Amino acid sequence: MESPSYVHGACEAELIGQTIGQFFDAACARHAAREALVVRHQNVRLSYAQLRSRVDALACALLRLGLKPGERIGIWSQNNLEWALTQFATAKAGLVLVNINPAYRRAELEYALNKVGCSALILSPAFKSSDYLAILRELAPELAASKPGALRAARLPALRWVIRLGVAATPGTLNFDDLLAPPALAELQALEALGETLQFDDAVNIQFTSGTTGAPKGATLSHHNILNNGHFVGRAIALQPGDRLCIPVPLYHCFGMVMGNLGCLTHGATMVYPGESFDALATLETLAGERCSACYGVPTMFIAMLDHPRFEEFDLSSLRTGIMAGSPCPVEVMRRVIARMHMSQVTIAYGMTETSPVSFQSGTGDALERRVSTVGRIQPHCEVKIVDFEGRVVPRGTAGELCTRGYSVMLGYWDDADKTREAIDAAGWMHTGDLATLDAEGYCNIVGRIKDMVIRGGENIYPREIEEFLYRHPAVQDVQVVGVPDAKFGEELCALIILRPGAQLSEAEVQAFCREQIAHYKVPRYVRFVDSFPMTVTGKIQKFQIREQLKRELGLAEQRTA
Repeated sequence: MESPSYVHGACEAELIGQTIGQFFDAACARHAAREALVVRHQNVRLSYAQLRSRVDALACALLRLGLKPGERIGIWSQNNLEWALTQFATAKAGLVLVNINPAYRRAELEYALNKVGCSALILSPAFKSSDYLAILRELAPELAASKPGALRAARLPALRWVIRLGVAATPGTLNFDDLLAPPALAELQALEALGETLQFDDAVNIQFTSGTTGAPKGATLSHHNILNNGHFVGRAIALQPGDRLCIPVPLYHCFGMVMGNLGCLTHGATMVYPGESFDALATLETLAGERCSACYGVPTMFIAMLDHPRFEEFDLSSLRTGIMAGSPCPVEVMRRVIARMHMSQVTIAYGMTETSPVSFQSGTGDALERRVSTVGRIQPHCEVKIVDFEGRVVPRGTAGELCTRGYSVMLGYWDDADKTREAIDAAGWMHTGDLATLDAEGYCNIVGRIKDMVIRGGENIYPREIEEFLYRHPAVQDVQVVGVPDAKFGEELCALIILRPGAQLSEAEVQAFCREQIAHYKVPRYVRFVDSFPMTVTGKIQKFQIREQLKRELGLAEQRTA
């Protein structure tokens, strides 16, 4: 055979063999006076020493509530100080943090909390168009008559504690700020003793990722998974103590909490949050005002900043590096970021939640052509092979499924051994479902997706989940959802619906049906009503034909990507 499509990240830099809590304590001592966290919209600035003090107070308070190591605690909130404190405090207390997407609605929240059995939920009162407290009350009306910690909700049987952000009081809940009172010396000693019992292979985080069966799966990640991935991602962009990283990406994603927060922690850099969620102007103001040296974002974020009418007002000369990831990166956007935002060392990263997340990343010294045409080379201590549909390694330059193995592969899907076995084979390879090629120098190019996943502005969407939801509508007989090209988000959803005989339904009615039940980014941008779907002779629906037909009908062009 020609050179096989296999690479491994041999590296002299060792993996970190500590829990997040152990590393956190040492880093806070090492960088005590250095600024650790800036939250612009909350006017918060904390040194590493101050950050540790608040994190320890919260960790002690969570243990005081009776939460035990291994229990799951959800967080349903936009980016803020409380999110960061919760991330580090739960790790120190041995709890498993469950990331709840801020865009989730009632059905999705109920599923997530019950799937992993959350004992506690930290939530913001509301965010954008979502009234989180109202949604929770719909699911757990028993909350109003409950004492904090004594919730017994029929639809959320595992949930006991509800902790709300903000100063207002809500029956049945605790206030987050009340948990930050200084702990007793004995509590701090107990926290330290607990930390010595935790192992770096323990679960520390669950993130939900949609599946082709429609039900989201809880990717379970360990301290070892995400602490090391954050470290090596930061190393790839040459992050240094004193660097200031702007994090406009959501913290509930690996992009924010792993590549962002843990990347900064492991390199003594400053986490800088420009707002509750991405806003182009707020991010530009933050980049200039905080003299940030690095910025993370999906391509649509960089496009919004570059195209903002006030872009020229901001001095971005402090910028040096960063990461563009989350969806295919348009070549011209990459060039504009380098030229106009001074990010000469910006890199591309590729991965998935199940691999903590990054497997490939370009280097700051890679030639521009490599950075705009590939996703870089293998991350340290990871392995990748490209295989055909029979599982055999293909020659370099031949497309096949990308499989990865190493420290970054998740522990598994929570309480779903069957799905875990489907994803991770007996030899420990995580099958990504992505089609890729490796060149002679080990650079990887993602050329397609085996499954039907749609990536809309960095959000991974599996059409089957939307299809199964739309089947609930009484007028819908059959439905197929596909991704179609979009200049702003990379892809948008289009639902093709066959109505039941005699039924009537409009595009607006379909979208309204979705909005109150599922996240906004899963609501189909286009809805078309048809009499049939193109099929093979064996009855298999040909989604690629549907997509091509829709591109012609809607006048949509494929987006050129790196």
